[in-house]
Amino acid sequence: MKPAGALVALACSTLVLSACGRNDPDPAQYGPDPALPEMETRLLPSMTIAEPVPWGDREPTVPQNYTITAIATDLKIPRQTLVLPNGDIIVAEGRGGNAPALQPKDVIAGYIKAKGTTSVESGDRLTLLRDKDGDGVYEEQTVYAEDLNAPYGLAFFEGKLYVANQDSLVRFDYEDGQTQASGPPAKVADLPSAINHHWTKAMTISPDGRFLYVGIGSNSNITERGMVAEVDRAMVWQVDAETGAHKPYATGLRNPTALTIQPETGQLWAVVNERDEIGPNLVPDYLTSVREGGFYGWPYSYWGSNVDPRVKPEDPEKVASAIVPDYSLGSHVAALGLAFSIPAMGEQFAEGVFVGEHGSWNRKEPVGYKVVFVPFRDGRPAGDPIDFVTGFRDDDGKTRGRPVGVTVDPRGALIVADDLSNTIWRVAPVQ
Repeated sequence: MKPAGALVALACSTLVLSACGRNDPDPAQYGPDPALPEMETRLLPSMTIAEPVPWGDREPTVPQNYTITAIATDLKIPRQTLVLPNGDIIVAEGRGGNAPALQPKDVIAGYIKAKGTTSVESGDRLTLLRDKDGDGVYEEQTVYAEDLNAPYGLAFFEGKLYVANQDSLVRFDYEDGQTQASGPPAKVADLPSAINHHWTKAMTISPDGRFLYVGIGSNSNITERGMVAEVDRAMVWQVDAETGAHKPYATGLRNPTALTIQPETGQLWAVVNERDEIGPNLVPDYLTSVREGGFYGWPYSYWGSNVDPRVKPEDPEKVASAIVPDYSLGSHVAALGLAFSIPAMGEQFAEGVFVGEHGSWNRKEPVGYKVVFVPFRDGRPAGDPIDFVTGFRDDDGKTRGRPVGVTVDPRGALIVADDLSNTIWRVAPVQ
């Protein structure tokens, strides 16, 4: 008798082949007005999973006149990073979730997706990296804090280090130069954690330090668990950093996985992972400014007023109010990182945002698996994305890394967390 894993794998192979009888459409859907094809429904979405292999003597590819260096390795699932005022880097490490499967297809999809992730145990910690002499080599690596619960979002303001676990927002008192937290964190607020289908809690802080913004993903793809499970989900919270009092800031954002503040304007921006299972080119993941009180469609519609008929009952009033996102990144790229650039990153990449794209699982022809740069002009996205860090995945499916968080170091470098090879990369212009 075959073991359970072999039976699941056999079922996966059969279903994937039946679902992928033709090539998927062209994946390019960039900008404010992407082409949206007709919806497709299949027994199981097209699935092509990463085949993890070591980097060996290879490294990611960056533009000419830039260098890339692994500044930390052998971490425990690095997700997001934060550059402290003194140049030290905080790394949030961990894995959360574990929502129960709803249907047999979810069991199969989960089995396949797990093949493309790291086997390393969740760190549930913060690691601090220090470059003692400013030469881009981080000689010191220490565990700053342990026993956290799938930490993800990070923010800092005037001696306070904020961490968004999958179940709570906490605060550490920070003293300049310390390599280890002086004590356990104080809780600022509980965060929705029941089921945690989408467990990551992205975070950023207002320029004056008064408010934290926390991204909370939905508890399903498209309300399969019912709307009760979606209370306080698929939205961005605004949290008072001192008291923990919170309110919905914007709603209808299926899975806001990275948040940041535009330096010149103070405007909140997000990247959002959209819904699955209606085709390889639906629905585009997106980059958008986030308006206070705004509704962005989920679950009733996508990209503005395009109704998703799977959601019952429908809500025409909500659909009519849905805001169209600012910029399509393409369907299923799985954007998980977002950071505004600075002039020190070089003339071509001086104005715009870097986006870490973790990579698709539900397409026959994979997309993502790279860091892109979206150019801005007059404070808005302008033009197609430019590949900035590539080479994480080969055409034969062998995958050496998957980018997650991206952070711009004010001294002129991009810090990239890679949660497949458990590496932190540093990309800088050649001096």
